[in-house]
Formats: sequence, structure tokens, C-alpha cells
Amino acid sequence: MAISLSRPGAVSLGEAERVFKALANRNRIRILKLLAARPMCVCELRFVLGIAQPTVSRHLQALKQAGLIEDQTNGVWTDYRLCFYPKNHWLNPLLKTVTALTMVDARLRQDEKKAKLADRKKLCQR
Repeated sequence: MAISLSRPGAVSLGEAERVFKALANRNRIRILKLLAARPMCVCELRFVLGIAQPTVSRHLQALKQAGLIEDQTNGVWTDYRLCFYPKNHWLNPLLKTVTALTMVDARLRQDEKKAKLADRKKLCQR
């Protein structure tokens, strides 16, 4: 179940723990950065991250449970996108931090370049 971060006083310690746990994995941080640019499907994320589809799905589930992303069916694809305010007011400050990391982290810069090459019509076996 996704948590609501719309009111800081309403956030329990357990809910905050899920958010911080979700951010404690470098691939999940990479996913947040990728989704900041545009919604993406699992196949596109798998291509950019270079990890197995079940692993991508597990990371997406953790981010979704933390209330940081949401999914939406788009034709035959399920797109994942960031879950912005008013549902989640913590996301903008988190994205500022991740964007700052892009300045010093070559992997995040490589991800941005590779994401531009991700074409779901070629990547997805539908």
C-alpha cells in the first residue's frame, strides 16, 4: 500500500522508513532520475539500467510502496512515473538532490544518454 506524504505531521516512522529504504539503493535512485525526465516502461528501464526485468520490477514496487512513483496503463504498456505533489511533497527536494548527484556521478549521466536511445517499440517483446 502506498503511503501519503502530503502532510508531514501525518507521516509515521514506519512510512518514513519505507521512503528512506527505497532511496537506500543506487538502482532506485537511478530509476527516480530517469523517471524525472519522462514516464518509462519496465523494458526501457531494464535497457538503461542493464539489470534483469524481475529486478527492475522489484525496485519499482519498492518505490511505489514508498509513494514515490505510480503506474499508468498506456495501451499495451504500463508506464511508471513520478508521483508529484499534492500526493507527495517530498519528491521535489529529493529530485534536487538526485540532480545534484548527476553533476558528480558519471553513471547517472550515462543513464541520461542511454535513456534517449531507449525505444519501447524495439525493446519490448509484445
